Amino acid sequence: MSRTSFGRDGLDLSAWDDGGDGLPVLFQHGLCGAQHQPAEIFPTGPALRRLTLECRGHGTSPPGPLDHLSIRTFTDDAAAFLEASTDRPAVVGGISMGAAIALRLAVTRPDLVRALVVARPAWTTRHAPANMAPNALAGRLLARHPPDTARRLFLQSPLATRLRRHAPDNLASLLGFFTRPPQAVTAALLGRISGDGPGVAATDLARLQLPTLVLGHGLDLIHPLRHLRTLARAIPGARLVEITPKAVSPQRYRDDFRAALAAFLTGLS
Repeated sequence: MSRTSFGRDGLDLSAWDDGGDGLPVLFQHGLCGAQHQPAEIFPTGPALRRLTLECRGHGTSPPGPLDHLSIRTFTDDAAAFLEASTDRPAVVGGISMGAAIALRLAVTRPDLVRALVVARPAWTTRHAPANMAPNALAGRLLARHPPDTARRLFLQSPLATRLRRHAPDNLASLLGFFTRPPQAVTAALLGRISGDGPGVAATDLARLQLPTLVLGHGLDLIHPLRHLRTLARAIPGARLVEITPKAVSPQRYRDDFRAALAAFLTGLS
């Protein structure tokens, strides 16, 4: 996997490309993640070419103006990256925020998309869904307090108590945000993206005519199974796969994810 720079709006965004002539698959990371997140669940082989663009403010990509951070901006960046990287439609997918980007890309740029993968969706069609409240709270606290104070206040909240009881993996991921530099960018990402959405309607989803895989798991309050099932019902012919929760076994989660994705992609070749 090689890293290159992709110029966009005066920013040098970090792009990752397996290279080769395999089926192009743009697979995007989640909120405050980076390219290692898709890397750990993506199947390997010469028949596939994984592409990942680290969104503004993620990985080693600069944030640019903080008020430009949005799912729409990230999707426009991804579309431009695809146009520059391949001359044929790609499979487009992602995890959490990456799934929202993929969903918007499939609706707004169908010319670029051959198939769709929506993994652990945190959004369906609504902006600022209730399941993103923990991320939004973390963003508000980081915007107002030093990291240690923000973390302590978050752990005292009812939202943290609920996550500790019902979704410990979600809590572990959120606690990592309190040490993620730079603090101002992390706060802006958590606040702005938690209040955002893919900007698509149920009627848009009903018009999608492409192979679609929707996958996720239980024990996950930020990426609830109801979102998984809602999208699987809304997109014609979508295939729904439930995998082992990360809170049960991180290794089985990765293995199940990789196997489900491999089976879907093999069916496209």
